[in-house]
Amino acid sequence: MAAGIRAPEPRVLVCLGALLARWGAAGLEAVVIGEVHENITLHCGNISGPRGLVTWYRNDSEPVFLLSSNSSLLPAEPRFSLANASSLHIEALSLLDEGNYTCREDLNETRWFQVWLQVASGPYEVEVTISSTGTLPNGTLYAAQGSQVDFSCSSSSWPSPMVEWWFRAPDSRSEPFGNNLTVSCFALLLMSTNLQGNYTCSAMNMLSGRHRKVTTELLVYWSPSLLLSEPMKTCFIGGNVTLTCQVSGAYPSAKILWLRNLTQPETVIQPNSHYLITQNGQSSTLTIHNCSQDLDEGYYVCRAENPVGVREVDIWLSVKEPLNVGGIVGTIVSLLLLGLAIISGLMLYYSPVFCWKVGNTFRGQDMDDVMVLVDSEEEDVEEEEDAAEVEEEEANEREEVPKEIHKHGHIHRVTALVNGNVDQMGNGLQALQDDSSEQQSDIVQEDDRPV
Repeated sequence: MAAGIRAPEPRVLVCLGALLARWGAAGLEAVVIGEVHENITLHCGNISGPRGLVTWYRNDSEPVFLLSSNSSLLPAEPRFSLANASSLHIEALSLLDEGNYTCREDLNETRWFQVWLQVASGPYEVEVTISSTGTLPNGTLYAAQGSQVDFSCSSSSWPSPMVEWWFRAPDSRSEPFGNNLTVSCFALLLMSTNLQGNYTCSAMNMLSGRHRKVTTELLVYWSPSLLLSEPMKTCFIGGNVTLTCQVSGAYPSAKILWLRNLTQPETVIQPNSHYLITQNGQSSTLTIHNCSQDLDEGYYVCRAENPVGVREVDIWLSVKEPLNVGGIVGTIVSLLLLGLAIISGLMLYYSPVFCWKVGNTFRGQDMDDVMVLVDSEEEDVEEEEDAAEVEEEEANEREEVPKEIHKHGHIHRVTALVNGNVDQMGNGLQALQDDSSEQQSDIVQEDDRPV
């Protein structure tokens, strides 16, 4: 009996190892999974009822004694104990505990039971790396639009975990990026707004089923792309001027600053009684009061900046003396009068006839006189014609045809005068005078004739 409870000789253990190897090949082993730092219990077969003498061995290169139900045999380590008079209880598992275990039970016969213990570790930490990004004060990452962003996720685990990436855009559901068994790495070449959202890395221990995940929010920003302003502005001494700068294409909204690009280009202009700065959305204005040529003339810089970029635009301000409006108006009027005088003189010199016509246009009463003269002559002609008819009836011998010819000739010459025939005007007047003299002589002759 005493020999039955002694520790097996090495020669016996070697034979036992060969026997267990054959059983393992036959697939008679149970699989138990434990986790590091936890406790595990290995059962000696699935048998209920009274148990015989139980002895546990560890099967490495050769069997190693661990524990026996014989109280005279001490366990190999204090971590090992017997549960329910047959099961092996191991406390504080480590990765070194993984392997094959054999239970021997001696009752009416000797029975052998083999257990394969697998020990899992982690994942305890999930490490996420997102490169080519910036970090906001609250820890949120951001990337510039159009940039390349590299993603990497890993975890310390045994066996190596399965790492998986998930992406969830705002107001949408999660979508997987892919997975592998060791480490998950990928790159997004051109970041855009539709890639803004939450990126989740999940690491799962496929042995224990334990998993951990880390979610990182990534924003996509774009720098200011366009600055609108007037490149040159002018201010009169003592006056006011407003410089305007408008930013577009910036997310988040850009901060707009005004600087002097003189001896200290990095000096930011602060609002005061001389400078008034206002900002409405992405438009900013700088108003300069009481312009001074010495202090205010020069370059001004409008700078727009956000976390991913900076844009600047220069504005040149000229400060000049105020204009004398009264003097300018007087000069213009004088020049106009001088021009009119020169033109009038040239016209008078080169075209006196034209000047005479223009004079007659302004002297309307002369034309009226001429018209009255024409009307009077026509009436005289009619009266003379009537008188001629009477005389012709009284004295058929009298010849009035020459006088009629003269009378019609008078009308022709007066009409020429009315029509503005300057060349015939003098002849017409002389003919009128001659005709009047002839009429008077005729009257005298008639008076001298005896009745």
